[in-house]
Amino acid sequence: MLDTRELGRRPGSLHRVSFSAEAPAELGIEILGVPEGSPVDFDLRLEAVMEGVLVTGSADADLEGECARCLEPIEDTVHVDLQELFVYDESEADEEEEDVSRLQDDLIDLEPLLRNAVVLALPFQPLCSDDCPGLCVECGARLADDPDHRHDDPIDPRWSALTGLAATEDEA
Repeated sequence: MLDTRELGRRPGSLHRVSFSAEAPAELGIEILGVPEGSPVDFDLRLEAVMEGVLVTGSADADLEGECARCLEPIEDTVHVDLQELFVYDESEADEEEEDVSRLQDDLIDLEPLLRNAVVLALPFQPLCSDDCPGLCVECGARLADDPDHRHDDPIDPRWSALTGLAATEDEA
């Protein structure tokens, strides 16, 4: 929660804040996200306007996850831009709308804003490298470790009985 009482509800008043907070649980997508409790660095500008407080700024956090192709661990950072208008509690503006962010006793809850920004900034399928070849579909070997990895051509099951005949003929 971020306190906005310093602004005094005077339109045009401005306050800049930079701080670090712990990341909430499940901040990200299933395969890549910000570890719970890790630091999230905020650099924000709070500006009082007629309807409430306009929050503009950015957040930076470390990411952990795994590659969508080869399942190797990924460590990266995410930088997101934030902008949201938080309307005052007593404001009559769009009371029936659910997506309006509201101040609660002059406090701002940044978690929903951060969660939306981070999830939208993450790649749909994170990769350890742009040219990651992934895993072998037959045995699961990591193809980046062995680029020359090959398997014998599969035998058509309709002809498998003949391979037994060829083996006995070689023995004779």
